[in-house]
Formats: sequence, C-alpha cells, structure tokens
Amino acid sequence: MEDSQIYQTKRITIPEAEKILGQKFKCLDDGFVYLVDYMGGDQSIVQAARVSYGTGTKKIQEDEGLIRYLMRHRHTTPLEMVELKFHIRTPMDCWRQWIRHRTANVNEYSTRYSVAIDSAQKTPEDEWRMQSTINKQGSSGFLEESKGKELSKKEEELHKLSRNLYEERLANGIAREQARKDLPLSTYTEAYWKIDLHNLFHFLGLRMEPHAQKEIREYATIIGEDIVSKVAPIAYRAFKEYGLNSTRLSELDILGLKRYIKGEDPQKLAEEIFNNKRERDEFLIKLTKFKD
Repeated sequence: MEDSQIYQTKRITIPEAEKILGQKFKCLDDGFVYLVDYMGGDQSIVQAARVSYGTGTKKIQEDEGLIRYLMRHRHTTPLEMVELKFHIRTPMDCWRQWIRHRTANVNEYSTRYSVAIDSAQKTPEDEWRMQSTINKQGSSGFLEESKGKELSKKEEELHKLSRNLYEERLANGIAREQARKDLPLSTYTEAYWKIDLHNLFHFLGLRMEPHAQKEIREYATIIGEDIVSKVAPIAYRAFKEYGLNSTRLSELDILGLKRYIKGEDPQKLAEEIFNNKRERDEFLIKLTKFKD
C-alpha cells in the first residue's frame, strides 16, 4: 500500500459540513447550536483504521463497508480521529444533564465574571408534562391547558422577580458570584463543547433515545440529524442502524426469545426467566419489535 493512501497531511474538508459552519440551529424558545469547527470526517475514520490494521483491511474495498464493520464490531478508536466543536446555548437544568458526559472539552459562560444571560426558558401553557407513573425520572402526558395557562403565567412572574432581584443586587455592588444565587435553573447558559465522534455517539445514543428528557433530546436530535449527518454521514447512518435504533439482547433475553419463537406465552416465560419486574417489562417491550 502506498504511503499516500494511508497518510495525508492536507486538512480534510467536507463540502456539506462547510455549508453549515456558523449556521444557527434554534432549539427550544431561545436556545441554539452552532458547529464552530470540525476535524475530519468519514475519510479520517478510514485512514485511522487502515493505519491500525494495515493490509488486514484490503479485503474491505469500500470505505462505507469498513466504517460499518468498525461500528458493527465496536472498534471505536478510529472514530476518535474525528472531532466537532459546538457553541451552544441551553437552559441550566438541561446543561446539568449535558455536562455529565465528561468525555468532552468544555468552557462555559461564567456568571462570576460576566452578567448572567438575560433569558430564561419559558413553558407554553400546553406543554406542562405530567410525572410518569412508570418511570420515576420521566414524564407522560400533559396537564390540561386551562391549568397550564396559570402555571405559565406564574412562571413568567417568577422569572421577572428573580431577574429584577438579581439586577438590584448588581446595582448595589454585590459580587456577581453571590448575586446570581437565586436565578432559576431555566436561565440560559452558553458553552463551547468539543468532543470526538466516538464519545459524541455515546452522548447521542443516550440523549436521542425516546426516554431522554424532551429538552435535551431536542438538542441531541439537532446535533445528530442536522450536523453530524453532514460531517460524517456514513458513520452517522451506521450509528443509527447499529446503535440508536438497534435492540441489545442479554443472555436471558436470548433465552426468552428462543422460547417465544417456539410459541410459548411471552408473559409466562418472562415471569419464569426474570426475577426483576423492570427486566421483565423491558423484555416484553423488546418482543414487540419482533412482531409484524
């Protein structure tokens, strides 16, 4: 294999990604995501894999076939050769979930040095979600609009009160680090967030998933569908097929599936195989994906 086929010193650019650099993707009522910069794309993944495996990848002729092979067999190191840097604006309660993904480089807007962003996420009167009775950390259904209207009105009053109090403290010379303490979690913050593609797929796998909180799911969907799909389209399609939209089966799941195929009652076999109710419920949900 010629050296030029493996090593490349010229920066890789992707035309579709170049088009969206600096483009503002709006999210929620006042949030956004920008792609600030990127390093590499599908070609970078292929290059890294061929350096790693050498002539072993000659059997795989197509770049797409190689990337899909890597994703299928969870050979993720080549994905780390691709990096994306974002500028985001998101509510602080959403940011709390976001920042738990510790495999990124982050620099957040500081309210110790600067005045807090004068914006807080507002909830439309028809979008107050009810607590799920099944999932303790999830929601299900909506509050009736007449009651939601009152909650939205009180929310607006609270936002105004907290902001006015904050600005009053600043006007009296109170230190910004202390003046900020009663701002609500709905206050928007901004950050630069840089992450490699392997860890970004992990983030998207958790945050695009239907059970993720709606607000962060909106951000993750924009990042995945509108941005990553342009930077590394082959890898992103493979991620959706082998990751996001796939179903993981445990050893017990496989045992149950075999018995289900033989015609056994799913509820009965689930009770026999799984001691834990949550595992039983999850198994039965997985079975629905195998029905016509």
